[in-house]
Amino acid sequence: MQDMILREVVRIVIPFIQIFSFYVIFHGHLSPGGGFSGGTVLGASFILYRIVNGREKANQRLPNSILMRVLCGSLIFYGILKGYSFITGGSGIHAPQLPLGEAGRIFSAGYLLPLNIAVGMIVSVTMYFLFILFDEGEI
Repeated sequence: MQDMILREVVRIVIPFIQIFSFYVIFHGHLSPGGGFSGGTVLGASFILYRIVNGREKANQRLPNSILMRVLCGSLIFYGILKGYSFITGGSGIHAPQLPLGEAGRIFSAGYLLPLNIAVGMIVSVTMYFLFILFDEGEI
């Protein structure tokens, strides 16, 4: 009986945890938070799902191949965008830039929002992968 109650509560709570994590990631350049803290919250929701629903169901819902693609894609995106900002910002090259926008708006601060999103994805998937390694006795 407890198992069913726990699953139902987690099924209701996880979407709210994930919405909060996206809020933290997307508003990290405007308020405390950002990619790392939002990514840890998102990774914790993945871990909670795996703990409550088991390895098999979690592997169906969050396959390692897709998570690895998200991780690698986010790392490549972060590297390219950060490298581009270093090259164009530091050397005075007049290449296209993201607009800085209006202070206090979600689409402000140039590259910070896309970088926060990339960091959030990297941290959440890395946390989940580390948990998988501990859970399966690999570490």
